[in-house]
Formats: sequence, C-alpha cells, structure tokens
Amino acid sequence: MRHRVDVRKLGRPGGHRRSMMRNLAISLVMEERIVTTVTRAKELRRLVERLITRAKRGGVHDRRIVAARLNNKEATKKLFDELAPRYATRPGGYTRVVKAGNRPSDGAPTAVIELVQ
Repeated sequence: MRHRVDVRKLGRPGGHRRSMMRNLAISLVMEERIVTTVTRAKELRRLVERLITRAKRGGVHDRRIVAARLNNKEATKKLFDELAPRYATRPGGYTRVVKAGNRPSDGAPTAVIELVQ
C-alpha cells in the first residue's frame, strides 16, 4: 500500500535522487526551460515552486535555505534578484509542464518544464 507516500523515488537511491533534483533545479532556474522525462518534471515542479515561494519572502533565513538546497551561488542569486520580483504578485503556479512525445532511444515519455512569464 502507498498510503501517505509523498515522494517519487525515480528508481534511484536517496543521495543520487537528491543530487539529480538539485542539478535539474539549477538548470531550470538558469535556463528557465529544460527537457526531461515527465516523471522527473512533475517531481521537479514541486521543488522549484517551493524554492520560488521562499525567494519571494526574501529574508536572510530564506536565502540560506535556498542556498543550501541549490548549492549554487549563481542560481540562488538569479532566483532572488530576477525570478522573485517577477512572481511577486503571482500566488503560485510558477512552472508549466508540457508533454513532448517519447524519447527516440528508449521511448521514455518526455516533457518540457518551463517557468511561466
């Protein structure tokens, strides 16, 4: 039974999964649009939307938490200086996931995840 199970394991051990999500989040913040599998995009959306909400608050504590989650100075700076003001009046829903067909190599369903304007 999967009652109250909240996280997708993505077929990876915990450390690898956290590292992969961190790298995907950094790429999304820096590029504002990436292509990945549908499952990864849906899990990444949860992480990035929480980080943007933290950045909107803008306190020192929030900055430290976001910096610890991303572990990348450039991405943290962009999140607080560019993205947080862009979404200041938006109450949520900062990302969009659009399905993009199957990957040619293994047939995995892919999706484009992007930050909305």
